[in-house]
Amino acid sequence: MRKKFSLIIFTDLDGSLLHRETFKFDSIKDYIKNLVESGIIIIPNSSKTEKEIDKFNEELGIKLPYISENGSSIHGLNLINSNFPNKIILSREKEELLKVFESKVPENIINKCLLISKLDKKKQEKIFGQKDKKLKDVLDRKYTLPFLFTGEKKEKNRLLKILNANSLTLQEGGRVSNLCDNVDKVKSMNKVIRILKKTEDKIKTIAVGDNYNDLDMLKNSDVPCLVFNDQFKLDQINIANLVFSNQPSPEGWADVIKMALAKLNYNV
Repeated sequence: MRKKFSLIIFTDLDGSLLHRETFKFDSIKDYIKNLVESGIIIIPNSSKTEKEIDKFNEELGIKLPYISENGSSIHGLNLINSNFPNKIILSREKEELLKVFESKVPENIINKCLLISKLDKKKQEKIFGQKDKKLKDVLDRKYTLPFLFTGEKKEKNRLLKILNANSLTLQEGGRVSNLCDNVDKVKSMNKVIRILKKTEDKIKTIAVGDNYNDLDMLKNSDVPCLVFNDQFKLDQINIANLVFSNQPSPEGWADVIKMALAKLNYNV
């Protein structure tokens, strides 16, 4: 029997679906598979690279469509419908972004931006919590430049103004900041929804995140879900209809999804 609406789950990965430190999700793998088998479309929407999310799909054992590098590119919509594109690129390549960055940002502020790609391997391992091949996949970025900002708040505010004036953005993650094109998780999510509406009459969305760069994605979904993060104080987050877990990922991910499905009266 056909459901009343098509359901899409847009989800962050690190700290939301994956364990914050180990990046494991074995305890909820079967639950994720059951959701997909029931007809729910799950789309990771992450700062992770294509190779990292491809590896996630391998571990899951299912090819999920996904959005990589903070909304820079969309992959695998043809898995939903063969008439949909396999890949959509929404960003300029990182080399072009770097040229704009270096030509428009004053040197005294550039010096406060430590590009992760220029740090030694041990520092990179410590920042990302990954080694060897997995670290290589983290650094294999096509559209974004991760860095650490060491300046003061007023310098960061100035940087943000300069980036905005030049169609660049700064996406704040749990571990690093990312220099991005004029893209984000919401824009890519809405792009996917517009494409899916070509064949689906009614769509409902669940969005799952755990960090500040996920909040706009949550606000633009039908059921916003926040996985426990001790950096957050819930009373400071102004999102209507918010569902939240009291335990971290990966179990917290399953908790919020079950609550969101109940809100939508969606039976799995």
